[in-house]
Amino acid sequence: MLRSASAGGSQLLKFSSLGAAGTVTGSKHLIEHENGRLLVDCGLFQGPRELRELNWSRFPVDFRSIDAVVLTHAHLDHCGYLPRLVREGFSGPIFATPATIDVARLVLLDSAYLQEKDAEFANRHGFSRHKPALPLYRVADAHRALKQFQPLEFHQPTEIGVSARLQFRRAGHILGAATAELQLNGTTFVFSGDLGRYDDPIMVDPERVERADVVVVESTYGDRIHPKIDAAAALHEIIDRTVRRGGTVIIPAFAVGRTQSLLYQLWSLKRAGALGIVPIYVDSPMATDATGLMAAHMHDHRLEPAVCREAFGMAAYVRDTEESKALSANRMPKVIISASGMATGGRVLHHIKAFGGNPRNTIVFAGFQTKGTRGRALVDGVREVKIHGQWIEIKAEVADLTAFSAHGDSNEIMRWLGGFASPPRRTFVVHGEPAASAALRDRIETSLGWSCTIPIMAESFDLEEVQRSPAT
Repeated sequence: MLRSASAGGSQLLKFSSLGAAGTVTGSKHLIEHENGRLLVDCGLFQGPRELRELNWSRFPVDFRSIDAVVLTHAHLDHCGYLPRLVREGFSGPIFATPATIDVARLVLLDSAYLQEKDAEFANRHGFSRHKPALPLYRVADAHRALKQFQPLEFHQPTEIGVSARLQFRRAGHILGAATAELQLNGTTFVFSGDLGRYDDPIMVDPERVERADVVVVESTYGDRIHPKIDAAAALHEIIDRTVRRGGTVIIPAFAVGRTQSLLYQLWSLKRAGALGIVPIYVDSPMATDATGLMAAHMHDHRLEPAVCREAFGMAAYVRDTEESKALSANRMPKVIISASGMATGGRVLHHIKAFGGNPRNTIVFAGFQTKGTRGRALVDGVREVKIHGQWIEIKAEVADLTAFSAHGDSNEIMRWLGGFASPPRRTFVVHGEPAASAALRDRIETSLGWSCTIPIMAESFDLEEVQRSPAT
């Protein structure tokens, strides 16, 4: 149940983080006020077992009591719990940008399919602790959730019921991603969602927000600065030395966002004559579909139509399972981009099994790796990982290219926060591992003079004082 931070106080305006508190996954932020309840993001917990099991835990509030969901973007750790929310009785609207809705359709249907398949596999082989093993939700639940989505364009303040007004601004990061401004009871909340990079070649810059009473900001890279390197050149160097020794480059990549960024950089290298005839494969049906959405939402990114067609038309896209198996068996030098980005599942695991044991090959991680994932273990130097019940020795080179991250680093988060014309009355630092959140809190307090709070899971904060003394 929710733990109140101020006993006996007014219940008219409260804030709670039901996920992404002390961790970088499972984003769920609840606002309770006299007219209802709003949930900002509704993500799936990912990573180690103790986090994944939270997806099955009792939810702190009645699903049916939530009036609406505001979705900042469609990565699984922000939207992946929606089908479960609907399955258990949530019947309200889900507000998101049009591009986010299109991406969420791919992500949620894929997640539901995998939930069903994993349960079926566990029952068939009898290794589940539960008899029978059940999916967290089914494909039918995902379809029901998708029917509850309502599109809201950027920069259009809109009344969304429960006496609330919502406005989306661009956050960069991935297609459709937004920061969310919510005005209710005279109080303005601003949620950063996941902030993208400034001067990214594909995605737009995070847009400035001038005022808020309450700011809820992510801290994924709150304790780090991305290296100032030419990401394309670094990738070229890795591919070149791998191909020279007759090896294959495996890149675990998120199907939405990272795959498209990698393809653009690889296209730039090919256009400059740097990659020669090295074949490039995208082995992820969802990444294939997500790449097609770039052309459907041209206003949500920087690329011109011709560049979009050329850059994303350069690779060979693998949909069929047998083609994917043939790719693993093919020992000719090549580049394979495949999901999942943290090597937690998907076809990339088969490629790591096939190529990870040979020192001629390279595994390149191009984004944040959560604690407890195979990706994090490999980046940290572990050279034996368990895949499909087998321990696989990793002799391949492992490279960590954080310069490709779609998350803003500490400097970029501070740049976005510096756009506020006046300090908010409350600032909550969320969506980060403890060290990252603490480092960002300390930097905000030192550089901006704002008082910051790092919520713990399900901790409830009474914001009555914010209502009484609105920011000027």
